[in-house]
Amino acid sequence: MLECVVNISEGRDRATIDAIAAACGPALLDVHTDTDHHRSVLTLAGRDPQDAARAARDLTDEVAARLDLSSHRGVHPRLGAVDVVPFIALAPTAASTAVEAAREYAEWVVAAHGVPVFLYGDADPQARSLPEARRDAFRTRAPDLGPAEPHPRLGAVAVGARPPLVAINVELATDDLELARRVAAAVRERDGGLPGVRALGLALPERGHAQVSMNLVALERTGIEEACDEVERLLLAAGVGVDRIELVGLVPAAARARCTPGFLERSGIGPDRSVEARVG
Repeated sequence: MLECVVNISEGRDRATIDAIAAACGPALLDVHTDTDHHRSVLTLAGRDPQDAARAARDLTDEVAARLDLSSHRGVHPRLGAVDVVPFIALAPTAASTAVEAAREYAEWVVAAHGVPVFLYGDADPQARSLPEARRDAFRTRAPDLGPAEPHPRLGAVAVGARPPLVAINVELATDDLELARRVAAAVRERDGGLPGVRALGLALPERGHAQVSMNLVALERTGIEEACDEVERLLLAAGVGVDRIELVGLVPAAARARCTPGFLERSGIGPDRSVEARVG
């Protein structure tokens, strides 16, 4: 089974999001949309590895026809209209299948749309991370494929192959952005926090709250519940509660199985929120 979790820079125009989702066909498992991030995450997968690969291309064609990054405003960092395209091989599919799919997509998007590509993860010969790609793109790093400058409407795209990860947000019961940033710094690995945790503190103007937005990239070392509990512990120490926990997209069934029933109930991560359950 091959999964592809495409992040696009559109989270506000419902008709546009619906049209992009419809282009994916039966490989589409989930659409998560955030108006403050101005971003949608579309999860694609199928038993045949070509299912996700085809859907990713069809999705990209629809985005190219509809979006213009030059007028985009949102709180989430971004490189392009189709911003991130990671391929994930789920057991028993070999990891090399995801690498091959990522590199094929990268070559295709350059040829089809003239969009520069930054490779990351297992698809990158240097194994650079997605945060490194965002930080260095067009500054100290030239694109791996395609034009040297961003496409005027579509920007650039980060294309990778990686193990499964979980994207999850903890929303504070306050709009204190500085507190969210302090907690994000305390839990993320690069600043001495939890293994495999990447985190940002973000403002959510439409909801009137702040948020700790996390990617858990080493689930065998730091699980979903552990990461969220640590964020909550730090917030409570500052006298602030959690308003809600928000899963972005889907989770691997094994990661969900590690969570306690109480956490699953309060986070709303039901049995239908795993990739395996949606594919069937």
